[in-house]
Amino acid sequence: MLKTEKIWMDGKLVDWDEANVHILTHTLHYGLGVFEGIRCYETDKGPAVFRLEEHVKRLFKSSHIFLLKIPFSEEEISEAIKETINANGLRECYIRPLVYIGDGGMGLYVKDNPTRVSIAVWPWGSYLGDDGIKNGIKVKTSSFARGNVNSNMARAKVCGYYVTSQLAKKEAMSCGFDEALLLDSEGYVSEGSGENVFIVRNGIIKTTPLTSILEGITRESIMHIAKDEGIPVSEERFTRDEVYISDEAFFSGTAAEITPIISLDDREIGSGKPGEITKRVQNIFFDTVKGKNGRYSDWLTYC
Repeated sequence: MLKTEKIWMDGKLVDWDEANVHILTHTLHYGLGVFEGIRCYETDKGPAVFRLEEHVKRLFKSSHIFLLKIPFSEEEISEAIKETINANGLRECYIRPLVYIGDGGMGLYVKDNPTRVSIAVWPWGSYLGDDGIKNGIKVKTSSFARGNVNSNMARAKVCGYYVTSQLAKKEAMSCGFDEALLLDSEGYVSEGSGENVFIVRNGIIKTTPLTSILEGITRESIMHIAKDEGIPVSEERFTRDEVYISDEAFFSGTAAEITPIISLDDREIGSGKPGEITKRVQNIFFDTVKGKNGRYSDWLTYC
């Protein structure tokens, strides 16, 4: 991580090294906090945040699901994000808003602990690597499953949920793969450790329905682009052996952007190279976030 100058905490900018919390911060012990991953891209018109409004809305929806009252409005958080980017003089960066329960009482139920908010920004390249974006990655089906929808409410982006993701990622990496693919509690394909997943069969893009997965904003953007391009899109359940015999596959997410999958469990997918539909959607996506595609200009918020 490249250190920047300022982090926004509870309404004011503080120095990076002074952005601290108490060791008894409740979220640190029990994992109940919500966050967002957002990207700001460099364009000819200056720094532009991709789908800022949608990300901020999802942050508030996550908080609502888990009964966390954010002490700021959506507009205030959006402005704070832009303020933090500008204060650090960044033209391109990753953005991490975090809503968490502060220190005070301990135990599982606390009534009066404050809900706190921070926003950090820093330069961060492709999560799965520039080579992964260009040439694709090798994936392993994880032995760890996504939780049941009645135990893990998938519409919220919750800190504690990513413990399973970390286990899946570590397992995949230790076995020589680049990323993990998790199944849901019924054995159907769910998502990656931190990404949504798509496959292509017979010219049709398929993606997991919103049952056991996070409602990805990049996912929705890809579906929008594909439909505009006349590529059929289907939200339906599928199994890992359907991934094996798919023509193409790719992950999507704020961090991963659009990363092709060239094999799963040592089974080559399609030609073993990024597919034509994947590259087509990928090119439109990157042109969009770089401000080179006016069709989706309303997805960018300039700082």
